[in-house]
Amino acid sequence: MLSNIFFIMQEKTIYMFNINFKGETMLIKIKAFCKNLFKSMYDNRAYIMIILIALFIFIMAYEYYGHYFNIFRNPQKIKNIILSYGDYSIFAFLALQIIQVIAFFIPGEVIQIAGGYIYTTFEGGFLSLLGITIGSAIVYSISRFYGKPFIEKIISKKHIKFFDKILKLGNINFAIFLLYLIPGIPKDVLAYICGISNIKFKNFMIYSTAGRIPGIFLSAFFGFKMYSGNKNMLIIIAITASILFIVGIFKGEKIIKSLIRKE
Repeated sequence: MLSNIFFIMQEKTIYMFNINFKGETMLIKIKAFCKNLFKSMYDNRAYIMIILIALFIFIMAYEYYGHYFNIFRNPQKIKNIILSYGDYSIFAFLALQIIQVIAFFIPGEVIQIAGGYIYTTFEGGFLSLLGITIGSAIVYSISRFYGKPFIEKIISKKHIKFFDKILKLGNINFAIFLLYLIPGIPKDVLAYICGISNIKFKNFMIYSTAGRIPGIFLSAFFGFKMYSGNKNMLIIIAITASILFIVGIFKGEKIIKSLIRKE
């Protein structure tokens, strides 16, 4: 009887020891897992930054951009949405412009036209220019901070090679100005690429902003004429913009190379 009791107590002791041992082992594993997790998060901070930015953009885009995309079908609706923010409507529009620069896949021309329709040519153009300038500064800074490895993860090598070739032709400041000035050239990713180039922040902001001005105010003017219902002027602007766009697509690179070499 006593031997049986002793045997049972011995078994329970071994069992409790095994539980404690397994518990300590599990705790060690959890600590190791957390350590590896934080190390992995630090090593992949660029990816995490991309995910956070993408999540923020998705939320903002869901709130704003889905409506703006249909501007040509219902411009009055988009005007009502922006103006529904009352005294904060300008900030809502600025936020949208900043987002479209960071999220380079969003067509900025649509939002620029919306600015002219919602406000006026000058006010809409100025707000677009301000928002785009702020967005460009943010993009340049992000690119400068994370460097080329980060940019190569979000932008195709084809685009990087194309712009890198042009920026190395000669005067980089003049090249930036022309790239932003001439329509038809795919410049959505240009701010990111400029961040890893040799151009200084101050020069980038000056020459990129100067190059954007004509296109931004032309888009705002088009939007304002949409609101006023001036169909003849809309046709003239649309034809002119289409011609310039086509020329930019087929001859833009050649024009830029020619002007830089002459400069």
